[in-house]
Amino acid sequence: MNTEQTLTKLSELKLSGIRRAYLSCLETGSEKLTNDEFLALLIDAEQEERKDNRYKRLLFAAKFRYKALIADVDFSTVRNIDKNNVLRLQSCSWIKKGQDLVITGATGTGKSFLASAIGVNACIYGYGVRYFNCGKLFSLLKIAKADGSYIREINKIAKTPLIILDDFGLKQLDKQDKEILFEILDDRHAMRSTIITSQYPVKLWYELVNDNTMADAIMDRITNNSHRIEIKGESMRKLKKQL
Repeated sequence: MNTEQTLTKLSELKLSGIRRAYLSCLETGSEKLTNDEFLALLIDAEQEERKDNRYKRLLFAAKFRYKALIADVDFSTVRNIDKNNVLRLQSCSWIKKGQDLVITGATGTGKSFLASAIGVNACIYGYGVRYFNCGKLFSLLKIAKADGSYIREINKIAKTPLIILDDFGLKQLDKQDKEILFEILDDRHAMRSTIITSQYPVKLWYELVNDNTMADAIMDRITNNSHRIEIKGESMRKLKKQL
């Protein structure tokens, strides 16, 4: 079998990593490699290719608000973001344990950016992630209830290793919103991880829910198994405009 036939078969088998590494060896020469080293090189290339492709698929499916990285986060003291705490979250062990993360802070302080950065990092580690704006998600799920697709959509959310619920409390919750939020959190509690961002501190969330029984149920599922980050300082958007 000649080189062209080998390359064609590698393409047919969808072994693009091996094909790329094999082409590189043909161009640079692999005479100094033993058979074992040459095989290891090809296998490593295929593994890296698949890992990179999976990351790109996860990133596309997540639909992040920002394509952010933890390295891009501003850890200046005035913002009250503990770098060591965020770096511990970077290991994703909390996702493996089904723990949650609550990020609070005033409008424009970078809550969504930080949540997206942590979500992108989870994709790097191979976890499936979905980003949702709370208001839009509740509206979509109300439509799903009307057209019969609600169970399918809520099950998809329940099975995702990490979801981001952004801007919680920005819009007043009606009865259906509260029921949907409770169902999402109850399905995921202690099994799948959720990041919630809000411009309101956690102590005011009872007022946001405005229903003692439902508030107790929701808060129990959010606060008892969560990490907390409270961002301080001025709006980052405002500061950037001043530069």
